[in-house]
This record gives sequence, structure tokens and C-alpha cells, in this order.
Amino acid sequence: MVEGQRASALPFDSVRTQALLSALVVFHLLPDGFRNADLRALLAPLLGLDPSLMTQGRMSYDLRRLRLHGLIERLPGTHRYTVTTRGFHLAVFLTRVHHRLLRDGLADILDEHAADNALRHELQRLDSVVQQISRKHRLIA
Repeated sequence: MVEGQRASALPFDSVRTQALLSALVVFHLLPDGFRNADLRALLAPLLGLDPSLMTQGRMSYDLRRLRLHGLIERLPGTHRYTVTTRGFHLAVFLTRVHHRLLRDGLADILDEHAADNALRHELQRLDSVVQQISRKHRLIA
């Protein structure tokens, strides 16, 4: 929260949030920052949309959320933004977690023919413990 203002959440599992985080990773490399139009041009393909369908108001809303969460900051006297160090590190971490663990990891877990792996083994242990607790408290028969 910045200056007493509130910002709506950036849900981790949201396609839009993941696209915004991916854009931040790319924009971190720009020494002069990025503009609303730059974000729209990069975000649209990530969401499978035509850039003309993405309104300037929606982009301003996304920029405000990113700014209030401390992921970007506005360059004084301009309409340009830069990715904060915190924003870059968080974007890299969360996109890696989303792609490697959730997307690829869950695919491995759900594939019955995939080779046994540590993540699948640990999730099976977790499922077993949940079932034991459920039986203990008579939540399942």
C-alpha cells in the first residue's frame, strides 16, 4: 500500500497476473522504463488478445495495481514506469513457481503414465495424511 491508498489483489493463479509478471521481467531490461502503450503491446499477445481490444483504462488500472504493490514506480515528471528491484525479483520468482511447479509439476502428477517423481510421492503422502485425519474425525467413511 502506498500513501494510504489501497490496491486490489494480484491473484497468483490469474492468467492476467502471470502475464503482467512476465511483462515486468522483460521491462526490467529497459533503461528508460516503459509506457502504458508498451505494456498493452506486450500484454495483449500474452493474453491471446488483439492490442486494440485492450483499453487504456484497463492498462492504467493494471499499472496502478503494480505501482501500489511496489512492483513498479513512476519516473518523476513522465508517463513512464520502471520495474523496482523488489518487483523484478518477485516477478521472476512467481513466474518460475507458476510455470515449473504448478503448470509442469501438476502435469507430471496428473499423468498416470509419467515416471514416479519426488513431487508425486510427497503429494501422495499428503493425501494419505489428509485421509487419516478425515477418518479420525469421521469426515469420511
